[in-house]
Amino acid sequence: MVRTKIEKTYPHWFEDDLLNEFDSLGRLIRFEAGDLLIDLNQIIDGMPILISGVVKILREDFDKGELLLYFLEKGDTCAMTMACCLGDKQSKIRAIAETNGEMVMIPITKMDKWLAKYPSWRKFIFDSYNKRLDEMLAAIDNLAFNDMNARLKKYLLVVAGINNGNLVIKTHQEIAYELNTSRVVISRLLKALEKEGFLELNRNEIRIL
Repeated sequence: MVRTKIEKTYPHWFEDDLLNEFDSLGRLIRFEAGDLLIDLNQIIDGMPILISGVVKILREDFDKGELLLYFLEKGDTCAMTMACCLGDKQSKIRAIAETNGEMVMIPITKMDKWLAKYPSWRKFIFDSYNKRLDEMLAAIDNLAFNDMNARLKKYLLVVAGINNGNLVIKTHQEIAYELNTSRVVISRLLKALEKEGFLELNRNEIRIL
């Protein structure tokens, strides 16, 4: 079952022998929206490959709040998790399911061996790491150079895009939590964006216009 799902996610990507190893060693995990998948300081024993759904990756700040780093979607893996796997360290991030979905957990005991043995796995890891690094740099730039209004707009567009439409089904408090600010600030900015014609506010739902 694991082999079939990975083949559908990455057609003609991995060697046949590696697909067989996925099938014998990989663990298929189904999750629901809101599930805590990886917690801060957790010992990592596997690396996830997302088969379906969306997972948000959060980092704790100095004030014990949290900051959204990026979203994982179909076919993605997590650079922060990979770093912990390769370095045998505790998790530095929190992963929470944004939607229902499933993922395959690859045992970390095989990662070094597969990097040397399978060119497709090596390319997958390096490509994934570079993609996540670009997203984290974009998150840093967003914090350093964009005001909260610009950050909120970008966040809403990303979340709406993940949902394949123009809806963001979140409360003002949930948005504030992920952008590491207060609900009052988010509510004020959303009202201003509504007056600009950028969006329409409904109960626990925001429609991008």
